[in-house]
Amino acid sequence: MVFWQNLKIALHALRANLMRSILTTLGIIIGITTVIAIVSIVDGLNDAFSAELKSIGQGTLYVQKFPWGSHDWRKYKNYPDVGWKEYKAIDRYATLISGASPIKHARKPMKWSNRRVKSVSISGVNKQYASIRNIFPAAGRNFSHLDIERARNVVLIGHDVAEELFGPRNPVGQKVRIGIDSFTVIGVMSERGDFFDQNLDEFALIPYTTFNKTIGHDRHFTIIVKVIDPSKIEQAKDELRGILRRVRKLSFVKEDNFAINQVDVLKDLYDKLTGGLYAAMFAVAGISLLIGGIGIMNIMLVSVTERTREIGVRKALGAKSHWILIQFLIESVILALLGGAFGVCFGAGIAKLVASVSPLPATVRLWSVITGFLFSSFVGIIFGIFPARAAAKKNPIEALRYE
Repeated sequence: MVFWQNLKIALHALRANLMRSILTTLGIIIGITTVIAIVSIVDGLNDAFSAELKSIGQGTLYVQKFPWGSHDWRKYKNYPDVGWKEYKAIDRYATLISGASPIKHARKPMKWSNRRVKSVSISGVNKQYASIRNIFPAAGRNFSHLDIERARNVVLIGHDVAEELFGPRNPVGQKVRIGIDSFTVIGVMSERGDFFDQNLDEFALIPYTTFNKTIGHDRHFTIIVKVIDPSKIEQAKDELRGILRRVRKLSFVKEDNFAINQVDVLKDLYDKLTGGLYAAMFAVAGISLLIGGIGIMNIMLVSVTERTREIGVRKALGAKSHWILIQFLIESVILALLGGAFGVCFGAGIAKLVASVSPLPATVRLWSVITGFLFSSFVGIIFGIFPARAAAKKNPIEALRYE
């Protein structure tokens, strides 16, 4: 009963100075807005990044010259390139993988009739590449064994390449030119969308044997490997490492002169980046909340001074000190929660606005909203204790004399 009475008194006092109450919460609003907006955007990026890593496929390894995430390029620049002997050895001897494919890259223009795509990412791969990467034709078919063996001029094109070249027409069976060579479209890959403002549908796949014939043997390439069981990825890496060391005739004392990369390394790098964003966010939010808390404490001290006679009357009528303390503490918390509510709304709005006008996704999480309110409540309690105690300690006789 006493609590609800104190709550009504606190709400009445805040309504009596509404504009002052709102302005007092600006620091809280800025802090909570920062938290909600950045957390929502980063969580959206996390979802998009995780989905893309999943689309690459769990248990996928990349045999390459350079390790991902390393900044010491001078150490690795003299390592021998990964080549056909490594691919053939892995394809023949590895027992913990379900498939392996070479990947050779080039950028070429692609043309059909009078339509042209200026620069398309062309990859030379084998028929296992699609299942390794979890990408499959939405129309047409995948490469066959004969396509690879006979180095046929056939091509699988991405969704956007098909749209740009053929529009509503069915591309399957049509002839296109890649550079100066003619290719038959045998399939259109399923749509994947964008990832970090990079178009994932503007590409083409050709047999790696055809790539050697039409574009050249001298291109560096990567070996992509699919592990049978993702839980055995470390054993698979050890097996691949042993195969590669034997192929390259490395003695026991020599270190590896190749890299076996996996998408977890990219996730670690990404987590470090977002970790920095979170740290910066909490620093900005912390400063804003501190300023907001000081503002609340200042206004509450002013309010205590203005209402000294009211405090004296209430104490003279029998109000206990802890009731007075609770009343002013409630006012402080309500002020902070008011700022938290505005901050949550503004932060969610900014996140959605960013998502609507840019390629950055945003996901407003319930936990971030709850955290925003908890933070603001905490600020209200911490910075409201001193003014509330000052009000509770006032002598009723001196308070009644206050003018």
